[in-house]
Amino acid sequence: MKIACVQMDVQLADVEGNLDRMITKLGHARAGGAGWTIFPECATTGYCFQSREEAKSFAQPIDGPATQRMARACADLGGYAVFGFLEADGQSVFNALAMVGPNGLVASYRKIHLPFLGVDIFTDAGDRPFTVHDVDGLRIGMNICYDGGFVEPARCMALLGADLIVLPTNWPPGAEICAEFAINTRAMENTVYYAAVNRIGIERGIPFIGKSRICDPLGKTLAVAHGTEEIILYADIDVSRSRNKHLIRQAGINEVNRMADRRPEMYGEIVKSHTLSRPRDR
Repeated sequence: MKIACVQMDVQLADVEGNLDRMITKLGHARAGGAGWTIFPECATTGYCFQSREEAKSFAQPIDGPATQRMARACADLGGYAVFGFLEADGQSVFNALAMVGPNGLVASYRKIHLPFLGVDIFTDAGDRPFTVHDVDGLRIGMNICYDGGFVEPARCMALLGADLIVLPTNWPPGAEICAEFAINTRAMENTVYYAAVNRIGIERGIPFIGKSRICDPLGKTLAVAHGTEEIILYADIDVSRSRNKHLIRQAGINEVNRMADRRPEMYGEIVKSHTLSRPRDR
């Protein structure tokens, strides 16, 4: 199957205008043969809100108008889409993703790791564990931007059987190393396809660097955006490759299996709660 990553500009607080452009690009991706189309983090709303109140005024319930409109577009055009938005749930506001298809909402995700940047200064931390969703034979996991700088999310989803992990982002300057190296590493260390889709443009003085990337289960780059132009990246996904964790480089001499060769009894320190100072706690 083919996936598409839509690197695009986003206009702050212009939900309907952003959705118009997303649906147009969904049509382009479908014309290019993509069954799955992934959009950036906060694609419907923009990212650089300056208060919780401002952000909350553009947040919607998970099955709200934005999700319903994208689902209708998927019904009209075919295929599935993953996109970023701000989710309202009671008094909580989450930086979230919606996964939608021809029959409506499939799944959602709430960003777990929050940097001291943009709307994440004001949103609530995700309160649900990482999961993997089996949709038409593709096992797909979701995380958002800063999550990709941690090894644990991708490993959790790989252990749950993910074929593809998607990472919608809003990478600003300073995230170049993550864009250029970490994505390949996350793919390689978990033997999964990994797709990071960033935005471009400038929002309230903050530029976004593009550099979207799709990697295969060996960590090789399948498609990359080198500049900060609007572009749609495509890649073919072969689930047999992501599900074969036993890599034979030379039979009987050089073989690796990063799932079977794990030593979880030695990793206890990872799950201990170490208290460290964070900017939002000061």
